[in-house]
Amino acid sequence: MSDLTDRLNEILPKVTSDDFLHGKGIGNEIAFYIFDYLPEDELAIREHVQFLLKRIPQNRPGTRVKQVDLLDFVVDHLRQRNLLDKTFLLQKQKGDAFLRKEMEKILHPNKLIAAFADYAHPDQHDLVLVSGVGSVYPFLRAHTLLNNLQPVMGKTPLVLFYPGKYDRKSLKPFNRLNSDNYYRAFKLVT
Repeated sequence: MSDLTDRLNEILPKVTSDDFLHGKGIGNEIAFYIFDYLPEDELAIREHVQFLLKRIPQNRPGTRVKQVDLLDFVVDHLRQRNLLDKTFLLQKQKGDAFLRKEMEKILHPNKLIAAFADYAHPDQHDLVLVSGVGSVYPFLRAHTLLNNLQPVMGKTPLVLFYPGKYDRKSLKPFNRLNSDNYYRAFKLVT
């Protein structure tokens, strides 16, 4: 746990620095960062995200931070489209495999990215923290989300808390599943 604690302690000073919030040192790259962690540390990560939401504005007054818990986001999205109860019924009647295929259509990035922008309002925030990746897997994949968010995030930094391994080339969900190619994000801390 001390390795995780050390890494968590690096987040607050990093995300409240001028360089981080203004994208200095990343060239023309997108301001996407990944904090990867062992899946069994999920509860500690959730707690730390709440800590960050309280402390970022204290450490850097005026900083506008938005947290997007992907499970809350997906549930809200389904509810707004009057599909939440239908998805429960679909799962009961047709099973998990059928529901997964239907959810891939409903949560297709082309449809979801505008909803994400409406939910996160990156143009109104200085930083967006994204958590809950494991809660929406396999319906919504982190690499698919990140690949499609660039046009809506603008210059607002995004930090994705990722239950798995990110080696700057690919994302390996839960440290067990096949890697998904993704190489556009920076590691938040090593």
